[in-house]
Amino acid sequence: MEKTTSKDNKQKWINLLLVLDKYRVLLIFVALLIVASLLSDAFLTTSNLFNVFRQVSIIAIMSVGMTLVIITAGIDLSVGSVMAFSGAVLAGIITAGIPLPIAIIACILVGIVLGIFNGFIVAKGKVPAFIATLAVMVIARGMTLVFTQGNPIVVSDTSFRFIGAGTIFGVPFPIVLMIVIYIIMYWVLKHTTFGRYLYAIGGNEEASRLAGISVDRVKIAVYALAGFFASVSALIYTSRLMSAQPNAGAGMELDAIAAVIIGGTRLSGGRGAVTGTLIGALIMGVLDNILNLTNVSPFYQDIAKGLVILAAVLIDSKLANLKK
Repeated sequence: MEKTTSKDNKQKWINLLLVLDKYRVLLIFVALLIVASLLSDAFLTTSNLFNVFRQVSIIAIMSVGMTLVIITAGIDLSVGSVMAFSGAVLAGIITAGIPLPIAIIACILVGIVLGIFNGFIVAKGKVPAFIATLAVMVIARGMTLVFTQGNPIVVSDTSFRFIGAGTIFGVPFPIVLMIVIYIIMYWVLKHTTFGRYLYAIGGNEEASRLAGISVDRVKIAVYALAGFFASVSALIYTSRLMSAQPNAGAGMELDAIAAVIIGGTRLSGGRGAVTGTLIGALIMGVLDNILNLTNVSPFYQDIAKGLVILAAVLIDSKLANLKK
């Protein structure tokens, strides 16, 4: 009788943990907000919160593409360099006197083309995604340095500033753009055939192929989208600085991966959601912000990020074992 009761209690705890697993990212975010508000009176001010969301928007948008890639059990290490090269092309075209809409289209096309190149190497070349995107990361960074000659490209067209610093009804445009993108991609993953294909491929690629899914085409499309979102981030980043920096995006691929992992997307593929990624990006943004407000040395900020990522992976691993 005692053994049965002990087993029942253990099962109750396991069931509770599994229920909490569904909302753990949101609970962590809420707890972090409470802690941040207690540590600094300036945290909950409107201007500071807008600043956090504006800062987060660049990584959050880039992380959308990373989420799609990781759901299919892939990885994309090139997004930071793709962002840099897209931004350099954008600034170069604007400074050449070409109309802004054409420059924006060119920026987006650069990201998509590099993304397709990634996808083609992974899908058709059968090269592991880690190696393929690592190579493209180096290539894109080199092209950025060649294009910029290692110097910033300053943009003087004031109308361009709106993308990174403009507002719509008082809300910064980057935040509006980020929210629109997340709403669209949430719908795509939840309610379209393409979204179902991503989860199927990440869950079992061979079974998906046998079921008639064109795995190669879907993979190429996914990497193209990752490139697209990297170039959108480049638009915001370049506009905010009003210049293209040769070292732009350095390390951002790791921040994007971190946001996705913290958000609950499984690295092995087949599970994840953009809602979790958005909260993951916000967790990182709030963490950075509160460390800055409390005058913690920037050297410790990366340590804090690393510990958060490690905790997220360990928790996910433990909960995955409980489900077995």
